[in-house]
Amino acid sequence: MGKKNYLKAKNREFIDTAYVNDNTYWDYLYRLQKIATSMFEWINLPESMDQRYLELCLYYLGQASMLYDDKFGFINTRCCSAGELNIYGLPTKLNCYSYSYQSSRVLYTGLRNENLENDNECILVMNNYGRIPTSSTIELFAYRLYEAERTADVNIKAQKTPVMIMCDDKTRLTMENLYAQYSGNYPFIFGDKNSIPIDTLKSIRTDAPFVADKIMDYKRNIWNEALMFLGINTLSAEKRERLISEEANSNNEVINMNLQSYLAPRKEACRKFNEKFGLTGDKAIDVRVRSDLYNVIKQYDSIVNDFKKDDELINNPLKKEVLNDE
Repeated sequence: MGKKNYLKAKNREFIDTAYVNDNTYWDYLYRLQKIATSMFEWINLPESMDQRYLELCLYYLGQASMLYDDKFGFINTRCCSAGELNIYGLPTKLNCYSYSYQSSRVLYTGLRNENLENDNECILVMNNYGRIPTSSTIELFAYRLYEAERTADVNIKAQKTPVMIMCDDKTRLTMENLYAQYSGNYPFIFGDKNSIPIDTLKSIRTDAPFVADKIMDYKRNIWNEALMFLGINTLSAEKRERLISEEANSNNEVINMNLQSYLAPRKEACRKFNEKFGLTGDKAIDVRVRSDLYNVIKQYDSIVNDFKKDDELINNPLKKEVLNDE
């Protein structure tokens, strides 16, 4: 191998490492992003509105808008503040925009001095009361997870090659090729005894301590903290048994408040949207937590319990009669 080809090979090794680094970070980022943007289900949204785009706007920008457009009907868009602030510190106007769309709208708040028949109004949807994007915090969690994962990879790799090889420049390339076979898990490594000066070859043990298990525990804590930030309970059954009831309740309360910090402003946007456009009953829009996330904390609202009750009624007609009498 010539010097030029040797340098190309070394560059490929560097690129491969950078590739794994980037992929590890983006992998964790996309994992958490998928969870964060799939937590809520918007109910009875008009067909012209898109809950996927709505949640992406809230995730990346911290706010979005819902409005009626003469051309498209009910739509949801990105938005940014425009105009002065009202008495509640919210912008009096919003610049509602999207791909090939832009419209300046008045913010609907329900204040008495507003014209409730104004078709130029829009509803502000907030990701949280501070209108802070979720993405910025998730990126920090993804970075910490990436650092932990790659550090563990390096530590595990060091267990296989905890040595430093001492050789001269003439035999360095030969030793690197042999090392590549060793690193590549070759079952047998063959070397030329004439090209390897056994008498001058030396190795120094680095004795890298195995700490990957501790690093993985640290990574698991970061992952759990990220899910708690989103309002998801991460306590396993085994760990829950070791916690006293006060600790478990305190943990659940923090998780519930994190979840409510996202749910409450979305609920408020639904209320104003229904009020503004006169939607009631089955036509009113709403938002709820998907699956059983909310019910991890509020067991009495659990859809699982509802299913259990239905099954009990089907399988036990006598119990159904008792409940009907009550």
